[in-house]
Amino acid sequence: MMRYESMSAFIVMDIVREAAQYPNAIHFEIGQPDLPPSPQVKTALQQAIADNQFRYTESLGLPALREKICTYYQQRYGVSIQAQQVLLTPGTSGAFLVAYALTLAAGQKLGLTDPSYPCYKNFAYMMDVQPEFIPVDKTDCYQLHPSQLMGRDLAALQISSPANPTGNIYTPERLRALNEYCRQHHIAFISDELYHGLVYDHESATALQFNPDAYVINGFSKYFCMAGARLGWLIVPEHKVREAEIIAQNIFICAPTLSQYGALAAFDNDYLTHIQQTFQARRDFLYHALQDLFTIEFKPQGAFYLWADVSRYTDDSHQFAKQMLAEIQVAATPGIDFGNNHTRHYLRFAYTRDIDHMREGVERMKQWLAQR
Repeated sequence: MMRYESMSAFIVMDIVREAAQYPNAIHFEIGQPDLPPSPQVKTALQQAIADNQFRYTESLGLPALREKICTYYQQRYGVSIQAQQVLLTPGTSGAFLVAYALTLAAGQKLGLTDPSYPCYKNFAYMMDVQPEFIPVDKTDCYQLHPSQLMGRDLAALQISSPANPTGNIYTPERLRALNEYCRQHHIAFISDELYHGLVYDHESATALQFNPDAYVINGFSKYFCMAGARLGWLIVPEHKVREAEIIAQNIFICAPTLSQYGALAAFDNDYLTHIQQTFQARRDFLYHALQDLFTIEFKPQGAFYLWADVSRYTDDSHQFAKQMLAEIQVAATPGIDFGNNHTRHYLRFAYTRDIDHMREGVERMKQWLAQR
């Protein structure tokens, strides 16, 4: 069996393509910010082009950018890391591939929550790793509990906080408990923290506050609004730095050079505050607007997604999403993109467009659902 035969389509990307056929489409489907990055990023990119910065960087990435990331962790979380522990990658996709290569041998098990980001399992299949799906639901705000790990022969566990598709955040207490369990049982802990910064009403903790040997993944696509720059980072334990570098040298040489130079200017605190406040306002609007239409189990705590139970209308949210796009040109992502744990009852709505755009989508859905 070829490795790709175990992989599934990334349904949201198919929906993006289908929605592009409709000039009047309302977009709740893709997790891509519509806001630009800081103007300082654009200036830095233009300067890098003028300076002919088109060569490879070293495989770990620009030292100056890795130092900025270290400063970011010290200021935001009070965590000290060394620049050599930071590996810049082509998007977070590159970071996941390196993390899996460092922590998992062929045939070993990677613990993943169900629901979760679909590419996790497909990365695992591509590397001959076996995903072990662990159900989470609204009863514990979609957080994994250490008791759910007992009796599972895991080599690594991966969580995301804030989570895609549910928007929940792991509490510091739960994050500490999971890391303690994994350290006691020699399970590598991989923490997807891509949506850190986009948190509302709560503070987010990094796994590094509880486990210096955690593998932490983040990047510039979401909070920093640089999705097309394809630039992520992976923080590895000090004793894994050389191995991470060797993997990077061989699978991608280095992250995109121009993107790295642009990212040097991305840590613009005033602008990032504006980004966070904008998405919080959008979260508040959509949370209240959809409550009259669907069952919304909790107010999202982070990221830019709302997980809506549509089971009062259908037991097949994929078909429901197709009909909604075809009949009223409103695009949303069916829950089955994220797993099998009752996901056929859910749609994921991304609040990555302005409130007027979303308001039009809500009005279309109200009228459409009233006729069903």
